[in-house]
Parts: sequence; C-alpha cells; structure tokens
Amino acid sequence: MADYPQGLVRTRELSDGRAVTIRPIRPEDAEIEQDFVRHLSEESRYSRFMSQLHELSASKLKYFTDIDYDRHLALIAVAVEGDREIEIGVARYVGLPKHDRCEFAIAVDDAWQGSGVARILMTALMDAARERGFRNMQGTVLATNHRMLGFVRRLGFSVHSDAEDPGTVTAERQL
Repeated sequence: MADYPQGLVRTRELSDGRAVTIRPIRPEDAEIEQDFVRHLSEESRYSRFMSQLHELSASKLKYFTDIDYDRHLALIAVAVEGDREIEIGVARYVGLPKHDRCEFAIAVDDAWQGSGVARILMTALMDAARERGFRNMQGTVLATNHRMLGFVRRLGFSVHSDAEDPGTVTAERQL
C-alpha cells in the first residue's frame, strides 16, 4: 500500500459555519465507515449501493478502507462530535481498465445533505483524480435519484441513459 497522502487533508468551513475535515480514508477508519453506512436512511443506502443492505460485509469494509490511494481513493468528511470523529460523507473513485478513466461514488449522511459537504468532497475527489492522471470520471446513478442527477449536472457532468439498464443512467465528465 502507498504512503498516506497527507497533502489531501483539508479543513473546510460549511456555509452554516460548521467545520469539517476532508481526508483520505485509512484502514483504521473501518468502524466509523461501518457506523456511517448503518446511520444512512434506507433510501440513501439504496441510492448509494443500489441494493438493500444495513451494513457492509467484512470483505466490503476492508475493500472500502484498505485502499492504494492511487487507483482507488476515498475521501471522507468527518466532523467532531464530543471527543470523537464521525464520518458524515464519503466520495471515492476506482480506476477502470482504461487507465485514464475512473468511476466515482458518493454518499452523505442524511442530516448533512444540503450542507455543501457533497460539493466539497466531489471537488476534492475530481482534483485528486486529475492529479493522479485520470482524464475521465463516470458514475452510475439511479434514474429516479433526481437530487443526485441535479448535483452532478451542476458539477459539469453529462448524463446518458444506460441501454442495458433503464433504471440507471451514467454521469460522465472530462477532468
């Protein structure tokens, strides 16, 4: 595994004045990642994973937290609650077989949706992907997820129907 990319750690202030830290996920973040997924509403979990689940399997949790920071990068947004960090959002990319293309996914805790954290995460993720040589980013979005479709369009993604799955669309952007 590559060295932890400390240069990607940033503290940002949201429009309401709350501070959040954006940083690459680490293997020792498995517990807060699992808590994050468990805390999402059923609708948010379904929108992110496109299946019904309550928590991540042990193998999926390892896949999501034990990454190489190059071909697979996950940035999490954390806030301090009491004396501990809580994960409030995550955006990740995974490199595709064409080496200059990657696929993204993003999820934000329901209580933090609309706060601006999604834009901060995706902007940081796109910058990191570009710095690592990716030229194109794409993601699969449920066709009924109008909020996400509006979000990616505002970020400059084009949206295309998926002929193989009419229930999803592909959002794509040049980096």
